[in-house]
Amino acid sequence: MKNKWKIGFLLLIGINLLSAIIILTLIMTPTSDRKGNNQKSLTGDYVSFHVKSNKYDLNRLINHYLREQAADSPIGYRVILGEEVELYGTIPFFSEELNMKLTFEPDALKNGDLVLNQKSIAIGSLHLPISYVLSFISENYKLPKGVDIRPNEKQVYINMQQLKMKSEMKIKADKFDLKKDDIAFTILVPVK
Repeated sequence: MKNKWKIGFLLLIGINLLSAIIILTLIMTPTSDRKGNNQKSLTGDYVSFHVKSNKYDLNRLINHYLREQAADSPIGYRVILGEEVELYGTIPFFSEELNMKLTFEPDALKNGDLVLNQKSIAIGSLHLPISYVLSFISENYKLPKGVDIRPNEKQVYINMQQLKMKSEMKIKADKFDLKKDDIAFTILVPVK
């Protein structure tokens, strides 16, 4: 009978010792690196937010931005988003000012930039080459940083991330379908 109690006692000590070793091993083992995936997005320079908009709100924002960025431009102009992008302005012609309307077809690129391809032009009743008018605009209108007029390609290239925004935010164009009023952006907010 002494052997049964001795074996039972040693078995109980062994189970307790094994349990203590398992608990200590679990406590001492470092946690799994679950923060790796989440930490990558949090430690970057920017946090992204996806925003859907419409033509009405975007019209207000664009023209507010143009008033701030091109306030000291000698020639006034404004942009209206309808079925296409419309640029209205005036061109000085001797002592008169000619009304100008340019229309563009927008295209959101995969890199987040926006290209406006020239569609039509109207300057009073004059018929001028599109490349000439775009060159004139590039030379005489004060354009915001990031807006590049390419007369030979008949387009306006908007580098969205170079546009000067408050708080060093950056914007990428995801969708820009004016006909369906489907406009989406990614706003990048700095976290450093």
